[in-house]
Amino acid sequence: MANTPQAKKRIRRNNRRAEINTARVSRIRGLVKKVELAIEGGDKAAAAEALKTAQPEMARGVARGVMHKNTVARKMSRLSKRVSAL
Repeated sequence: MANTPQAKKRIRRNNRRAEINTARVSRIRGLVKKVELAIEGGDKAAAAEALKTAQPEMARGVARGVMHKNTVARKMSRLSKRVSAL
């Protein structure tokens, strides 16, 4: 158990950041899922639009340190390749 006031504060802060980071990753997963569903449906316009909204959110996840940059780069590359192949 934390004894110092600073350690107690860090616990509170870490819990809050964990909530925010979990929400961010969840939102990114949802946006990626929308792109994949549009690709499966064969709708190129909807897939391109969904990809356009997902890419900045994924990049923001990297900037905030929630996701690894190579993971996001790989996912963006694969999604954009699939959208352009439609």
